Amino acid sequence: MTETARTYLDFERPLAELDGKIEELRALQSADDGVDVASEIEQLRKKSDKQLASIYKKIGPWEKTKVARHEQRPHFSHYVDGLVSDYTSLSGDRKFGDDDALQGGLGRLLGRPVVVMGHEKGNDTASRIKHNFGMANPEGYRKAVRLMDLAERFDLPVVSFVDTAGAYPGRGAEERGQAEAIARSIDRGLSLRVPFVSVITGEGGSGGAVAIATADSVMMLEHSIYSVISPEGCASILWRDAARAEDAAKAMKITASDLKDMRIVDEIIEEPVGGAHRDGALMIKTVGEQIDRKLDSLSTLTPEDLIAARRSKFLAIGRTLLP
Repeated sequence: MTETARTYLDFERPLAELDGKIEELRALQSADDGVDVASEIEQLRKKSDKQLASIYKKIGPWEKTKVARHEQRPHFSHYVDGLVSDYTSLSGDRKFGDDDALQGGLGRLLGRPVVVMGHEKGNDTASRIKHNFGMANPEGYRKAVRLMDLAERFDLPVVSFVDTAGAYPGRGAEERGQAEAIARSIDRGLSLRVPFVSVITGEGGSGGAVAIATADSVMMLEHSIYSVISPEGCASILWRDAARAEDAAKAMKITASDLKDMRIVDEIIEEPVGGAHRDGALMIKTVGEQIDRKLDSLSTLTPEDLIAARRSKFLAIGRTLLP
């Protein structure tokens, strides 16, 4: 990931002030070699690190939602660049066209041949528009089915990276069969005869997320979220007031720890202190190691065992949520 100016969230404002002072001292030191402020910089850095850890130890569901949406979190393209060699992108669904919000292809993840796919949100205004902010059209999910078919044909494991507010709800998407495309993608994941690992790296929104997350192992980054609807959407429906999104986020149980307790996701991947956006390289490395470990354990299972365990896992979700 390229180095960019850090964007602070509203609850991180005390950190912004401290880091601003540190940058001022560094600039002063650079401008005048005779000025020695190294000890002051170190003291402020320690104070900043301590405050960062303290803030993130106490953040709730709404704050985690903001972290999950942070524009500087690693996206699909960053994970591919950092983990996948010999990557060849595949385009189109062979029915209507290509979708830039959901990308995928073939490559070697830490040396292991895989089919990889995921939502891409983009990194600046132009790329976000190009990738439709990670909200896929039906052709994106039909491309996902095509990729899973290819994986099964060549006996390759599938790895997906989930990061979307939801499938695109536009009129054209609905006319081209958005619901049917999502349903077929879910069904294909459940019937896949090769290992399938999914990682929710940011937002896991609605059917648009589930479409590529019906996997043998579903992992969530520590500060990611996974829900049937956004907190804003939930608040609009329940209270006719999107401003109550914070209340909705608390009630919906959308955080990794809540979902792990309910056995909706299987594992939580710890993020660097302050979130994945503060050390993207470390986050990508950690995710790669966890995927590789999980694929190792799944590689010993037969296709029949994989399908049976996957089916049992998802059927159990509704049963375990019952009182």
